Amino acid sequence: MEKLLNNFENLCTDQNLIRIKNKIFNNNRLDFQDAKDIMETRDINSLGILASAKKEELHGKKVYFVVNRHINPSNVCAISCKFCAFGKPKGHSDAYEMSMKKILSLVSNELKEIHIVGGLHPDWKFEKYLEIVREVSAKAPDAHIKAFTAVEIDWFSQISGKNVPDVISSLINAGVDALPGGGAEIFAPEVRRKICTPKTTGDSWLDIHREAHKQGLPSNATILYGHLESNDDVIDHINRLRKLQDESKGFFAFIPVLFQPYNTRLSKIKPFPFSYDLKVHALARLYLDNFPYIKAYWITLGEKAAQVALHYGVSDADGTIVSEKIIHDAGAKSEIGHTRDFFIKMIKDAGYLPVERDALYNELNIYE
Repeated sequence: MEKLLNNFENLCTDQNLIRIKNKIFNNNRLDFQDAKDIMETRDINSLGILASAKKEELHGKKVYFVVNRHINPSNVCAISCKFCAFGKPKGHSDAYEMSMKKILSLVSNELKEIHIVGGLHPDWKFEKYLEIVREVSAKAPDAHIKAFTAVEIDWFSQISGKNVPDVISSLINAGVDALPGGGAEIFAPEVRRKICTPKTTGDSWLDIHREAHKQGLPSNATILYGHLESNDDVIDHINRLRKLQDESKGFFAFIPVLFQPYNTRLSKIKPFPFSYDLKVHALARLYLDNFPYIKAYWITLGEKAAQVALHYGVSDADGTIVSEKIIHDAGAKSEIGHTRDFFIKMIKDAGYLPVERDALYNELNIYE
């Protein structure tokens, strides 16, 4: 990598990237115009060199993964978003509700992270969600529980009459260790209105994560991309996240989530080129200088594309997941889960060092 960087000016065909390279390695923060130049560049190879160099400056050759499981207790949802194929109205033929016995049957002590999200059930009380966390925590005391998006927390506030700080405090007391990054979608109000009108606003999402960080609860952040957004919308989204991270310092990872249109009301949207995926991940690594990790979400990207993204600033390959439903209901073509051995091989084959982590990014095993 050092050899490539030293020869960067000769390799690079985009003068804007040369300017950006000099800013980055003189520790100057990128601005909006730099981000636009990254999203518009045609020199994908040079962009990958820059993003990889920044990733290696932070983590060397390490790429992280976790033995985790996704649990979606119910898909019954009180709202309906155009981009979503998971949520179903009460009484729908495909609606389901897991019993506590079923939920606990999915939990084992081998798991290091248990990710719990679902629909906004119109009949479930807030106490039921707290009970799920308490029971799962008791069944797998060594696992970290990453539970409930900001959208769900907003819903819990509505159904319980508690304010958001009290909801978050109750979740922490029940055993929640971190918040997932879901529900952010895209912060741009006009685009958000078109894809998820009834959902929590972008400002509310940021406020809820701000409060979580204030109470010592770390979280991830996401963007849903590849639908109706512009480059400026992507940049605006990550810029708002960078500002909040400057303030709260509570985010672990940023996760670009590629939109899956197939079984949604936005199914006619044409796929973006793969170069766009790579630009979004590289931009995240170069612009979000205060985020420790950038994650490749193989569920939406697909396994091979996620492996390529490791060369575009990604330092986290996500996890085993075991059984994912939300994205696959929308037609994702990836497998529904993978093994530890799969990730070790995937990361090594890309030329990196696999590191098994827990939900809080403590290193558990390094696979030399």
